[in-house]
Amino acid sequence: MADHAVNRRKFLRTTGVGAVAAGLGANIIVPGRASAQRKRLRILQWVHFVPAYDEWFNKKYAVEWGQKNDTEVTVDNIGIAGINPRAAAEISAQKGHDLFLFNWPPPSFEEQTVDLKDVYQEVEKTAGKPIDLGVKSTYNPKTKKYYAFSPSFTPDPVNYRQDLFGQVGLPNGPKTWDEVRTAGARIKKQFNRPIGVGLANEIDTGMAMRTVMYAFGAHEQDEGGNLTLNSKQTLEAIKFVKALFQEAMTPEVFTWDASSNNRAMIADKISLALNAISITRTAEKQDPEISKKIQLTKALRGPARAIGLEHVMQCYVVWKFAENIDGAKKFLVDYTTNFRDAFVAGEFYDFPCFPKTVPDLGKLIANDRNAHPADKYKVLDDVLDWATNVGYPGYANAAIDEIFSTWVLNVMFAKAASGSASPEEALKEADTACKRIFAKWKEKGLV
Repeated sequence: MADHAVNRRKFLRTTGVGAVAAGLGANIIVPGRASAQRKRLRILQWVHFVPAYDEWFNKKYAVEWGQKNDTEVTVDNIGIAGINPRAAAEISAQKGHDLFLFNWPPPSFEEQTVDLKDVYQEVEKTAGKPIDLGVKSTYNPKTKKYYAFSPSFTPDPVNYRQDLFGQVGLPNGPKTWDEVRTAGARIKKQFNRPIGVGLANEIDTGMAMRTVMYAFGAHEQDEGGNLTLNSKQTLEAIKFVKALFQEAMTPEVFTWDASSNNRAMIADKISLALNAISITRTAEKQDPEISKKIQLTKALRGPARAIGLEHVMQCYVVWKFAENIDGAKKFLVDYTTNFRDAFVAGEFYDFPCFPKTVPDLGKLIANDRNAHPADKYKVLDDVLDWATNVGYPGYANAAIDEIFSTWVLNVMFAKAASGSASPEEALKEADTACKRIFAKWKEKGLV
């Protein structure tokens, strides 16, 4: 248990006034009783891809929680690309937010975070055990520390144009990666709608390339955390992506950002993308007609398995230098045990890591009044059968985190696809980088 471990009595003893802030640096104070001893809770969140979630979290949930707990709550929102730089800045200053949200596992920051084992234990009392995906994204088996806490994750289904795939014989969408390549090539040739899988230095590409690798039986590491990138399976995955690019894609994917596939899909420029339901949710609001054409399917099968990653992993850390550690922990417990409200407010974008917190999830996603058709999101009801973590089949350790955040695998696939390196050369270069990274973190004792 960490030095700052708190029992239930301490969880319930936070003081101050309620407040929120819609943007980074903004500060909207909610009236409350003045008190020289009032506590403050500062939370950093990303700018959610579903704006309705930020409206709910910033202006309703955080406000009401602050009022109930006599705490002045400040919520700052930051773009996804600014998360790691902001974290580094707060660590450098040893000052910042009490609760800091990463959208991926942050094990490389472990030495600066409080152990959140007690938060997991407190939530488990009412919500039961967390899913394996959540634990593997927040726990270090080497140090026995929960360096973060994950209340939820975002599935990464395949978004495809049903009308286009239907015209090449796949009205229910592709089921395998090979079908994406062959059908995608025909759609590109007949309808000028290429496949939209990124090959750039951004998070969606990182997820997509790992999805391909894992489906081909390739991995960065094994279950025990040993580097295994340099394999026949990885080479086959690289060759496949090269063929996919040459036959069914266009060079714009080399310069994409994290929302490029969203924009391209809604603008009727691509036939398929790997993404969260932010694409379909945005389409429902902006262009209902295109929304009717975009459907979802589960993880695609490769030579080894059908598997997909989580798209976003909501991982909260509490810095060791945070000023309100107890309040941050209590907020996490309360937010997670009442997660159904967040699930609905986020329009099903964030799925619970504690399934009991949304007991009617299946019913909710099977009949949504904004979806086209109403049961569009029912395809996600078995997401835990195919969604996995970055670092599969092992844990999301610090070496995996650095490989992910420095885009080592993104560059490997992009170089081979573009022809600037052969698949063999690209793999060798990436393997060399990964060996250096693993050695660094093993020396630090975190892997």
